[in-house]
Amino acid sequence: MEVEIFETSANGNQLTRLTEFPGSETKAEISILPEQEFQSIVGFGGSFTEASAHLLNRVSKENRNRVLEAYFGESGARYSLTRTHMNSCDFSLGNYSYAPVDGDMELLHFSVKEDMDDIIPMIKDARAISKEGFNIISSPWTAPPWMKDNKDWRGGKLLPEYYNTWALFFSKYLDAYRAEGIDIWGVTVENEPLGNDSNWESMHYTPHEMTEFVKNHLGPRLKSEGRNVKILGFDQNRDEQLKIWVDVMFGDEIAGDYFDGTAVHWYASTFEYFPEALQYVVNKAPGKHLINTEACVDAQVPRWKDDAWYWSEEATDWGWTWAPEDQKYLHPKYVPVYRYARDIIGCLNNGVDGWVDWNMVLDRQGGPNWAKNWCVAPVIA
Repeated sequence: MEVEIFETSANGNQLTRLTEFPGSETKAEISILPEQEFQSIVGFGGSFTEASAHLLNRVSKENRNRVLEAYFGESGARYSLTRTHMNSCDFSLGNYSYAPVDGDMELLHFSVKEDMDDIIPMIKDARAISKEGFNIISSPWTAPPWMKDNKDWRGGKLLPEYYNTWALFFSKYLDAYRAEGIDIWGVTVENEPLGNDSNWESMHYTPHEMTEFVKNHLGPRLKSEGRNVKILGFDQNRDEQLKIWVDVMFGDEIAGDYFDGTAVHWYASTFEYFPEALQYVVNKAPGKHLINTEACVDAQVPRWKDDAWYWSEEATDWGWTWAPEDQKYLHPKYVPVYRYARDIIGCLNNGVDGWVDWNMVLDRQGGPNWAKNWCVAPVIA
């Protein structure tokens, strides 16, 4: 068996291929058990956001190519699984929808023109660099306000009379991107359906509401159109809520056939990856996908601007301040690099078959982000 070793470390190595290994008095024994097979891996990667694409439009062509090569090229990370947003999200320059006309039930005015100057060119340029290609998961943060009970970008619920129209929206989106030469591998039904306290684009579902929408609207539409597109449910944190949702999603035989898997996020803790909850999903929905679709470190401007910060145990996240008292123990200070390593390894050891980071590129503030929800990305422009 031949093995290649790549190292990212505090001494300055950044995905550096190692060919020489100094001797050590401490020996580690590694056992290879090829007869034991686990899940097949879909891939690893990051997300195409309007924020990242907008920033890459502003740097020099040389630096743009360097960033995309670092992510997708043979000399870089060779990302194989990515994500993007349908309509705007917090990491957009402002609020927008592909269906802006109030009452347009047939979506006659549907258009992805908002993505034509940034997200779509970034995806196309990444595809040109990627030798083996990559899959894309698309997620809506919200339906346009006119389809919701509160008529707002933030919070609220999709009105039942628009369930068919919202399912049509997914179909129109898939067609529009295919017309640009971009095939979408999968969709999540809703980013963070439990909400985010209405701080930015969001839309709430209960487990039963999401399952009903997939069972009677989205699933049948995509199937009748012959779409080979994965449908992933939930798409929020890996905590006790995850068990409740998969019980409903896969407890209904018809809906369970339409759901191709479950999407999760890491924000419930800075150190815990909830192996019991992940294993619960694996046992509840064997053979289905279980993908971590989003993870990022909150920006603590300006401390994170120093590279040494990423290797020091002083980072805090939203839960350090805002988590309920009974959950604060899940949000201690942490080492950002170790958080990533611990989480990815923990996920892979517990059935996760894909792991996707959030923004690929952000500015030195941790944006642009219309909601001022500053975060960190692997590349700061």
